[in-house]
Order: sequence, then C-alpha cells, then structure tokens
Amino acid sequence: MGAWSKLKGAFTRDAQITSAEDLLSRSRGRRTSRVHVTNETALRNSAVWACLRLRADLVSSFPIDVYRYVNGIQVEVPKPPVLVNPGGTEIGIKEWMYSTQFDLDRGGNCFGIITERTGVIGPDGRGLPGRVDLVELSTVSVRGTGSTITKFVIGGKEYEPWEVWHEKQYTVAGVPLGLSPVAYAAWTIEETLSAQQFARDWFAAGAVPLAELKNTAKIVNAKDARVAREQFKAAVDDSGLFVHGVDWEYKPIQAVASQSAFLESRQYGASEIARFFGCPGDLIDVAVSGSSITYASMTQRNLQFLIMNLGPAVGRREDAFSRKLVSGPRFVKLNTDALLRMDPEARTRTIGARITNRTLTPSEGRALDNLPPFTEDQLAEFDRLFGSRSVPVQPTTAVPGAPS
Repeated sequence: MGAWSKLKGAFTRDAQITSAEDLLSRSRGRRTSRVHVTNETALRNSAVWACLRLRADLVSSFPIDVYRYVNGIQVEVPKPPVLVNPGGTEIGIKEWMYSTQFDLDRGGNCFGIITERTGVIGPDGRGLPGRVDLVELSTVSVRGTGSTITKFVIGGKEYEPWEVWHEKQYTVAGVPLGLSPVAYAAWTIEETLSAQQFARDWFAAGAVPLAELKNTAKIVNAKDARVAREQFKAAVDDSGLFVHGVDWEYKPIQAVASQSAFLESRQYGASEIARFFGCPGDLIDVAVSGSSITYASMTQRNLQFLIMNLGPAVGRREDAFSRKLVSGPRFVKLNTDALLRMDPEARTRTIGARITNRTLTPSEGRALDNLPPFTEDQLAEFDRLFGSRSVPVQPTTAVPGAPS
C-alpha cells in the first residue's frame, strides 16, 4: 500500500498525524538504522535552513494589498486590521508572515487559534478572523474522518475547525493536511545527516564501525562471544537500547568514513535538498557543477525565481487570505514588485520610456520614487532651463495623393 493510501486510511481511524515524520514512520512500518528525519532534525542541515530562511524572508517582505473591482477596474481598498497586526499589537504582519511561511515550507501546514472576530460575516456565517495567535507545529494534532478534519487538538485542548486558522501546501488529493518537502526529501536528507553524524560520532544510528566489545571481568569463549556480538549488533542495528552488566566495555577502533567522500556526500545532499525546497542552488551558495548559470541582470534572476519557484506558493496564500480574511468581492494580493527591483540606471530608463510612450504620467513616475508631483515653481524652473512647456505633436500617417 502506498504512503498516501496509508495516510488516507488512517483518517478513517481518528488519526493524529501532524507532520511529515508521522507519514514516514507509517509508510516504513518500523525505525531504520539511518538517522530519523523530523522537522527539527532537518534544520541541522545548513541547506534546509538556507532554503527555509530565504523563502520566509522574501514572502514576509511582500506588501499585502486588498482590492475589489469597480466597473471592471481594480481599485485598492483599506486593509482589515488582521492584515496589519494579525497577532495583536505585539505581532505585526511581517513577523506573522515569516513564521507561517517557515512552517508551511518545513511542515506543509501552519496553525493558529482565532482569538478575535470582526463584525463582518464571512462565507461560513461567522465573523471574519480579527486576530490569529500562531501555535507551534509540534503542539497540534488533527482528528478526522475520511478527508474531513473534525477536531484540532492544540496543547491537549480540543478545538472545532472554525476556531483554528489552518493553511496548507504540497497537498495530495483526499488528504486534508499538507505535506512537507522533508517527507519527499527524507531519503536524501538522511544520507547527509547520517554522514554528518557518522563523521562526528563514528556511529550513525546503528551503523556499527570496526570495533571491539570487550569483557573486562573474564575470558569469553567462542560461543558466549558470538551470542554477545549478535545481541549487541541486533540492539544497535534497530537503534535500540543495549542492556548489559558493568563488565562490558565498547571501544571504537576506527571510523570508516572517508573525508573526501563525506564532503561529496554533503555537496550532493545540499543540491538535492535545494531542489525539493524550490530554491535554486546558487541562491543558497550551493555550487552548481557541470553547468554555468548566467543572467543579464539580477532582475532577470529574481524574475525566474519568482515565476518558477516562489510564485505558486504566493498564489496559494493570496487565495487563502481572499477566502478567509476578507469579505464579498474583495481579494488579497501580495505585491511581489519588491523582488523585481531594478538597478537605478535600468529603473530610470524604464520609467522614462513609459512616460515617453504615455503609459505612465510624470506624476505617477515620481510616485514610484516616493516623490510628490512637480510644483508650479519646479515646472517654471524647467521652462527657464529647457524652454517653455509644449505638448508633443501626435504623429500622423500620410495619405497618398492628399495635399500636404
């Protein structure tokens, strides 16, 4: 039975699945002799941390705007307080967005308790959320039947679904929880973490290196030595606990990890992890072997990253906010222009070309640089320096045979 089938089947039995490691443990059926990857242990890998930090930093920097259509024209409207200070006066939108994006990327889900509601009625017949206090992933359990969540248990207390803020990503049809890239990348991450732990501790969760097991109290015959060896190996191979008397002493002889192989393993693991988390390796300082990446400008690089990697996650969050935090015809957009900022010279050329082509007015162009419209005194100074103001003549198309 596949992992997804097992997970869906578990929800028919009052499941309590909160993270990728729950899914992995169910699909494997038992612990392995490798490092067990969880949302927490994965953060020990620098590539995982770099990917999570990059994505959360960028998403939290995007301004959030609310719009509605009036006569077919998109018009900006005031933001509700929950999109300014979603966690009360102590938690602003940037911190809240960072925390939720970090959880979405590492755990596939983020959760919060809706502690305040507004007087505006939402699609569920209740007031729209006015405040959402985020909770730690490890404190949340989910209960449900089929593909429906019936209860959230947070810190041992039960909550109805309408009392909890829940966003998800990396979803699978029929499963009401999102999945983490850690679940998909677990085998790659395990290789890297195992290499790290093996090199550091000579012992990777059951991979027994060349060693001796010595009885310091008596001479051991061949039969007793074989039994002791098998019992010890069986215990550590399953990451179990080896129970013994005071007379046994375990002493490593050598670690069998090659330093060059270890570095190669780490490099391979970092590039693979970057792919799973949707972060190009060059953006997190992972060497890209066998190819050369060149871009005409940083803007082009960021545009590709936005379209190919970050954009879908941004779109899902816009949809969740539009459905759950604003009412009626209003909708939420994250302004990604901050990621596409050009260098000053290219920006000046672009704005100038738009003004010349009459797709942007001078006042709108100045507003992009946080400057007010020209005053009459400023315009008069331009007239003295460059001649009087005049409206450019619109070009005309000559008609053959017509008088000039």
